[in-house]
Amino acid sequence: MMPSARIASRFLAGLLLAGLVVSARGAGFPAVFTEALNQAGIPLGRVAVVVQPLDAAAPVLSHNAEAALNPASVMKLVTSFAALNQLGPGYTWTTDVWADGTIADGVLNGDLVIKGHGDPTLTLERMWLLQRELRARGVRHIRGDLVLDLSHFDLPPIDPGAFDGEPFAPYNAAPGALVANFSAMTLRLKPGADQVLIVPDIALPGVTLTSRLVLVDGAECNGWKDALTPALPDPERLELVVTGRYARGCGEQAWSLSLFEPAATFDFIFRGLWAESGGTLTGTTVPGMAPQTEPLLKFASEPLTEALTRLNKYSNNLMTRNLFLTLGAERYGAPATPEKGARAVRDVLTQRGISTRKLVLENGAGLSRIERISADALTQLLRAAYHSPLFAEFQSALPIVAIDGTLKHRFNGSPLTGNAHLKTGTLRDVSALAGYVYTVNGQRVSFVMLVNHPNARRSEAAQRALLEWVHTTPHGLQPVVDRSPLGQAGGAAPR
Repeated sequence: MMPSARIASRFLAGLLLAGLVVSARGAGFPAVFTEALNQAGIPLGRVAVVVQPLDAAAPVLSHNAEAALNPASVMKLVTSFAALNQLGPGYTWTTDVWADGTIADGVLNGDLVIKGHGDPTLTLERMWLLQRELRARGVRHIRGDLVLDLSHFDLPPIDPGAFDGEPFAPYNAAPGALVANFSAMTLRLKPGADQVLIVPDIALPGVTLTSRLVLVDGAECNGWKDALTPALPDPERLELVVTGRYARGCGEQAWSLSLFEPAATFDFIFRGLWAESGGTLTGTTVPGMAPQTEPLLKFASEPLTEALTRLNKYSNNLMTRNLFLTLGAERYGAPATPEKGARAVRDVLTQRGISTRKLVLENGAGLSRIERISADALTQLLRAAYHSPLFAEFQSALPIVAIDGTLKHRFNGSPLTGNAHLKTGTLRDVSALAGYVYTVNGQRVSFVMLVNHPNARRSEAAQRALLEWVHTTPHGLQPVVDRSPLGQAGGAAPR
């Protein structure tokens, strides 16, 4: 070899190692997929894909598999997998209640103390059941304070609006040791003759609801929530002011908001339901520590498998964040912290032989600008889950294409309907899918597609094209593997 040729060869090898040369674009991909990406204005270099039959030793498609990308809510697969393996499918949280005083003739003369352990399943219905069990133990009236013990979690201050400027959006609700109804309050908007009334589903004593909504004629009601602006203008006053326009044709609508931090929301819901059932509570609500005695009531949550179904099918961020913290507390002891949660997840993945080299965890829910994972690691996880005795529990928690959850209205009319269980992930500049596809010839295939690009939200046609190709194509193919690095895209944190 001539000296100049050797120099050129070494230079090319150096570029490859540095991740600056990408192999021929589209090699091995179906043309309809690459054309859909082109129409969406998404370069193939900002996409990672791994498609692998579960009975095969190698993928049939692998592109940018090692790149560290933001998976958005697909990260919930990681937390769910870790939880099933560490906690087990029958794991339950408890909410413990003490009567710190004497009980006689239905009256507690003393304080009611409640300690939370992060149960994310305390819906309104389950809060009612908790109170029903409390009444069955002889407590109908409380002549004392409501004492809330939040010590099971140790969390830094959380600004719910910091992520995207939507502090009242339920998906931004902060985690907490005591959480009721996902920290959401439901308000009813009721148009009258010339104004719109705002009525809470549960009484909010001490909270003023001020409607400055302009009632307009018209039947068009699409996007009605986008025309409303909630605000708590004075931190010293509990007054919610709602401004905007509301079409008369919308009729009555329910509007869920996360108005307060978790303990305050728990307090409102507990008191509201207690009063509805005829109970009284004369004291105030104060923070405190639970007694070192056996509780009057240990209220168990629904099992983990049921929680995972709600968590994944509807991509519930608060449930995932509480589960992530629970993993840390159960493995390393209370109080739970995000750092302990991340360590616990890494421990499980390492034990199951799943690479954590590119993994970056913040809250385990994907509601993050910094969380990262590779398509290859997600494929390893999907395959480990498939070969686990808990595969049925893992897969059944995922949305089914065009059937339910976050995929109920995706890919409708496609042959994919009912033939894929996939977790969705969506943020600004991120669109992701990962899970299992069933092919027409009976194969089961793991599927991962991550897009990190400003046009990511326009990638649905490309997702559909690739998924349909996977579903309809027999995959006894020679592997087509492109392990070229993603270059600059891997380091660019989507906002």
